[in-house]
Amino acid sequence: MSAAGPSPRRVALAAAVGATIEWYDFFLYGTAAGLVFDKLYFNGLSGTAATFAAFGTFAVGFLARPVGGLIFGHFGDRIGRKAMLIWTLGIMGAGTALIGLLPSYDSIGVLAPVLLVVLRILQGIGVGGEYGGAVLLAVEFAPPERRGFFGSFAHIGVPGGLFLASGAFALASRLPEDQFLAWGWRACFLLSIVLLAIGAWIRLSVMETPAFREVQQRKEVSAMPVRELFRNQPRTLLLGMGTRFIEGFTFNLYSVFLLAYAVNTVGVAKSLVLNAIMVGAVLGVVLTLLSGALSDRFGRKPVYRVGALLGLALAFPVAAAVQSGGGLAVSAAFIGGLGLVYGTVYGPLAAFWSELFDTRYRYSALSALYQLSGVVASGLTPLIAAWLVTLGSDSLWLVASYNVAIAVLSLTCMALLPETRGRDLTVSPAPEGSGSRPAAGRHAAAAATPAERPAVRAR
Repeated sequence: MSAAGPSPRRVALAAAVGATIEWYDFFLYGTAAGLVFDKLYFNGLSGTAATFAAFGTFAVGFLARPVGGLIFGHFGDRIGRKAMLIWTLGIMGAGTALIGLLPSYDSIGVLAPVLLVVLRILQGIGVGGEYGGAVLLAVEFAPPERRGFFGSFAHIGVPGGLFLASGAFALASRLPEDQFLAWGWRACFLLSIVLLAIGAWIRLSVMETPAFREVQQRKEVSAMPVRELFRNQPRTLLLGMGTRFIEGFTFNLYSVFLLAYAVNTVGVAKSLVLNAIMVGAVLGVVLTLLSGALSDRFGRKPVYRVGALLGLALAFPVAAAVQSGGGLAVSAAFIGGLGLVYGTVYGPLAAFWSELFDTRYRYSALSALYQLSGVVASGLTPLIAAWLVTLGSDSLWLVASYNVAIAVLSLTCMALLPETRGRDLTVSPAPEGSGSRPAAGRHAAAAATPAERPAVRAR
C-alpha cells in the first residue's frame, strides 16, 4: 500500500460502519419477528402457530445467505472486495426499506406474508455477500501484528447493528400499541434509507485491499475460487464452520428467541428486555474489540476458548434467570450472553478465519464458512429453541442443554484447528493431505512486510 493510501484504522472504521448498517437492517427483522410480524402478517393463525411462522420467515433469511455468499464471494475473489461491498449495501437497504412499506395481512391478505418472505430473501442475499468483504477489508489492510484488533472492527457490526435495531424498536415501543403496530415499527425500517446513503459514501472512499491487488499483479486470480477451496482445504472449512456454531447460536438465542420468550411467555416488560439487549450489545462491541486485541497477544484460540467456556457455564443460570421473570435477573442474563459470551467469542474470529485460507479464494471461504454454518447455527436457533420449549412444557431447560452441546461442539472444532496468529497472508496453505509445508506464492518472500517475516520464522 502506498503512503498515500488509507490507514488501517480508517479502513477498519469504514468496515465497521458499513457492517453495522447492514446488520442493523438484518436484525430489525429479528426484533420485528419476535414483537410484530405474528400480529400483522400471520394474524390468521393461532398464537403458537403465528410465532412459529414469524420465526420461520426469520430463518428464510439465513437460508438465502449462502446464496449471497457464494455469488458475491466468487466475484469478490475474481473482481475485488470493494465493488461487492457496494452492491451488497444497496441490496440490503432496498429490501429493508420495502419491508417498512409492506401492507399487512388485513390489507392484502396472503400476499402480505408472501412478499415478506421475498424481501427477507433479498435481505439474506445482501448480508450473505457482505460478511466476507467487510472482514477482508479490515484484515487485509491491517499490520500482521494487529490483525486481531483491526479485524474485530468488522465484527462490531453485529452487536452494533443489534444496538441500533433494539434502540430503534425501544423508542418506537414507547408509542401507544396501536400506533406502534400501525407505523412506529415501520419507521425503524425506513430509517435504513438514510443509513444506506451514509454507508455507501464511506465505502466508496476506500481502496481495494493490498492482498487482493497483489494477487492481481501476480496474475493469480482464481477462475473458480469455490472449486479451489473445496479441493485444497475442505477439512479446514468444515472445522471452521464448527467454530461458528457457539457464536451464531448465542447471538440469535438472546437477540431473537429469548426476547420473544421473556416478553410473550414470562411476561417481562418489552422495554426492559430491549434495554437489556442494548446494554449487552454495547458491552459486546467493547469486548469484541478487546478480545480481538488480546488475540494479537495471546493467540486466537485461547481467547476464543474463554468465551465458549463462558457460554457453556452460563447456559443453565441464564435459563433460570429468564424463567424467574425478575427484572434484575433477566437484565443480567441478556447482558451476560450478548456482552460477555458473544463479545469474547466473536472478537478473534475475523482474523482467525481469514488467516486459515488462501488469498485467491479467501472471500469465498469466509462466505461459505459463515453463511453455510449460519443456516443451522443462527437461522434455525429460534425455531429449534421454540420446539424444545414445547417439549419441555414451556421451560428453558432443554434449550440450556442444547446450548451446552453447541459449546462443546465448537470447542472441539477449535481444538482441531491450528493457531493462526502471525501467519503470512501471502503464503498459500498446502493442500490438505499433501503432507507438504505451506508453499509461498511466486513473490511471497519479497511481498512479505518486515513485520510478517519474523512471524513466519517463528511459526
